Amino acid sequence: MRYIVMSGTSDATKVINFLSQDENNYILATTVTDYGAEIAKSAGATEVISKALREEDFINVIKEKNIDTLIDATHPFAAVATQTAIESSEKAGINYIRYERASTILPDTDLIYNVDSFEEGAIKSKELIEGTDGKLMHLAGVLNLSKITEVVGPENVVPRVLPNNFSITKTQDTGVPASNIVAMQGTYSKEFNKAIMEEYNIAAIITKESGESGGAENKINAALELDIPVVLIKRPKVEKLANHIMVRSIEELEKTL
Repeated sequence: MRYIVMSGTSDATKVINFLSQDENNYILATTVTDYGAEIAKSAGATEVISKALREEDFINVIKEKNIDTLIDATHPFAAVATQTAIESSEKAGINYIRYERASTILPDTDLIYNVDSFEEGAIKSKELIEGTDGKLMHLAGVLNLSKITEVVGPENVVPRVLPNNFSITKTQDTGVPASNIVAMQGTYSKEFNKAIMEEYNIAAIITKESGESGGAENKINAALELDIPVVLIKRPKVEKLANHIMVRSIEELEKTL
């Protein structure tokens, strides 16, 4: 079989690892960064494209590489990419499968504030830290950091970002002081998250409803145990997904294939 795997997440790495176990499979991974391309290649991708693809680009690649199935393993918040993938697959006449991590299991508490956007989240975050001597911990990705710092103030934000040049540079561009930047890779235990929050005197956190693969539960539960309020950005909805196959584990993917 010949696959496109839309990559850039730990889920995509699992998918590529699984598909590469069959040496007859051709796996073309697409990412938007060179860093993501390196991970996809290491996971077993046959070939990697490391740039954003428009709908016409996807269709051309699908035809050129004789792709049978597109597996969309992008982040739950990459709604535009998912919409593009669905439309490209439909027009090219190939199978589309959405691999999406399960939703975060949340406790019932008044400390969690659900919001629909980063703009709404920024306003709520500012409200929560005003009148305190603490800071906002940003755990929602570097690409949307500026939407938060513009409202809350860069000096009041402690962003946790990946330890690579792209993420550090994007963070510095927002005006966040170096002393506030926490550069780390991976997911961490609740205890570790609590230690960081205490060390940086965090008064509130903002994070995305990214699911257990993104470590959201440990972040949220760490904050709640410290009585720190959580601003939670809900997943965007892609209406067209209702008409396509969605799997949430490698086991489900294997049965579907």
